[in-house]
Amino acid sequence: MSDDFDLLETNSNEKTEKVDVNWGKAIDQMKSKLAQEDDPESRQKILNATLDNVVDMAEKDRSTLLDAIKDLTDYQDEVGIMFEGFSALNPAEQKIIDDAIKRLERAKIELEDANAKPDTFWNNLFGRKGKIKKAEEELKAAQKERDASDNKAKAMFQQRIESADVQTLLNELSFKSQAAIKRLKDRELEIKEVEESLKTAIVEASNNHTKALEKKKQVEAQLEEQYALLKQARQALEEVADKQSTEYSDALAKVTQLEQKVEELEGLKNAYTTLAASKDSFVHKHNLTIKVLTSLRSNLQTHRAKLKSDTDERLKYYDGYVVALKARTDQEFAAILEHLGVKTDEHIGETLAAMHTASAKARQEMMDNIPVHEKVMQGVYGSYAEALKEIRTKDSEIQKNFADRYGIDMKEIFDEYYSADPNAPSDGGGEPEGEPKPESNDDDLLS
Repeated sequence: MSDDFDLLETNSNEKTEKVDVNWGKAIDQMKSKLAQEDDPESRQKILNATLDNVVDMAEKDRSTLLDAIKDLTDYQDEVGIMFEGFSALNPAEQKIIDDAIKRLERAKIELEDANAKPDTFWNNLFGRKGKIKKAEEELKAAQKERDASDNKAKAMFQQRIESADVQTLLNELSFKSQAAIKRLKDRELEIKEVEESLKTAIVEASNNHTKALEKKKQVEAQLEEQYALLKQARQALEEVADKQSTEYSDALAKVTQLEQKVEELEGLKNAYTTLAASKDSFVHKHNLTIKVLTSLRSNLQTHRAKLKSDTDERLKYYDGYVVALKARTDQEFAAILEHLGVKTDEHIGETLAAMHTASAKARQEMMDNIPVHEKVMQGVYGSYAEALKEIRTKDSEIQKNFADRYGIDMKEIFDEYYSADPNAPSDGGGEPEGEPKPESNDDDLLS
């Protein structure tokens, strides 16, 4: 079976960097917030769901994700996790940290180069000490910038995710999960190293316990021997009659010497007894610690394996969720277009119908106006005929008057105009057709 398939694999050859953890109330706070997400009305929301409801639910998802990521980012500070290793930074945010790191590295190299120059008269003359001082100041400034770079990047990150969409927030959550997987594995390796050192400590403590017991046994044997000699010496001291004699002094000195020896051996016996008890106690303590650490490491393996597997699946699950959100938006967009299309169809239909109605009405109005027009024209022609009749009567009188007064027969002139239908109109003044009008001039008496 491939090693890659083993989700519980822990490669102890990998070098890890230990992180000091400052456990606070972050975990309890996060668990409390997550517990508040239970919604007893969720079933009713599903049953009564509409596209508009889904928008509200999706926005709540985004808000929940945003709060969770903010809490995780704050939690990083409390447990000592480096920000740039646990958050998906964009190029601008990452650049702040990278630039600060590069500046710090350059400052260290420049200070090393400045200090590397020999402390000679000529080097000092050409500014060696000034360069060292300047390099030291630059190193302090670079270190200060590096220390602040995480907070600057974090502030930009927090500002960016405030308005981030669900997909960006899900990507951030996935990134944190991947970072957590590595962190759990690093912690497993750290625990495993401590376990190995404790196993060695158990062996050493057990050996020391055994040695202490052996030494204690040897001391006890020596004590028995010294107790016997002390008993004999005390008895010999009592048997000396002359308390002022040299024999008594020698016997007393021997007793004192034996008592000191017994006291020393008693002290050694107590020391080896205490040491044996201590080593035995640490054997049990180390053994208990190993059991606890092994249990914790096992739990970490379980969490890491599940988190790793679930994260891989979750990425696909998130992809589906994001695509579903986009599909919902597309569906809403299509519905809007359909609604607009129907309304447009309705408006165009109304306009076309109005055009047809207006056209029909105009035709009817035109037809209705024809008799009225004819009636008006009849009146016009009647008035015209009546006027002509009066003109003819007047012309007859003029002819007769001319004939009587001047002897001029005007009949031929006037008949020329009325030789046809007596009701026919005049052709406009009696001038012959085609004959040009005489131009007016200053000599024209009629002008």
